[in-house]
Amino acid sequence: MKKTLVIFDIDGTLLHSNKIDSECFAETYQVQFGKTFPTIDWSKYPHVTDHVIFNTVIKQHFGRAANKRDISRQQTHFVDLLKKKRLESPEDFAEVPGAVDAVNRLLTDDRYLLGIATGGWKAPASVKLNHLGFPIERFYDSYADDKESREAILAESLQKAKVDHPDIEHVVYVGDAIWDVQTTRNMQMNFLGIRHRGDVEFLRKAGAGTVLQNFRNYGYFEELLHQAKPPLG
Repeated sequence: MKKTLVIFDIDGTLLHSNKIDSECFAETYQVQFGKTFPTIDWSKYPHVTDHVIFNTVIKQHFGRAANKRDISRQQTHFVDLLKKKRLESPEDFAEVPGAVDAVNRLLTDDRYLLGIATGGWKAPASVKLNHLGFPIERFYDSYADDKESREAILAESLQKAKVDHPDIEHVVYVGDAIWDVQTTRNMQMNFLGIRHRGDVEFLRKAGAGTVLQNFRNYGYFEELLHQAKPPLG
């Protein structure tokens, strides 16, 4: 049977956290390294991945690349802080409406395979996904732990899936941000936009052909998966 691989971004796509996760990242850095984090406007960094963002700031402040100990300090405190905030304000770590149901329905359909490709590190991403009950063990997943570009992250998720299923016929990346449009355009990968808390025209103007606000209408979401094309531009 020919398969469709649906690869999801996480933040803003499957779940939203009111920028708390970004604020936790910056707070962690200040606690661990004693410096003010420059900005949580991720578009200001060379690549929108935790790996590059963290390395960029370490180099800016200390004139060197981040080492394993630096990364461990940042990740450990960041994960602990996310868990604390999740317990204090669980409503601020919510699924994009219909996301859990859509994922579970795709997983029960033999025509589909699912992937995760995110610019975040695996440990904090897992905290957020587990909190909402996403079955992360069933995704062909890829994270930013040792990769700079989002293209490399998407490529790894796709490659993992192809090892088990060389007959994949259709691949769609589902994401919410301008860099998701840029990445899929660069790779000529089919793209479906999600803008739960933003202007859907924002992604359309960037070149996305199809953009949804949520996953509530599963039939329509599934229809758009098969219509998805690479972004224009």
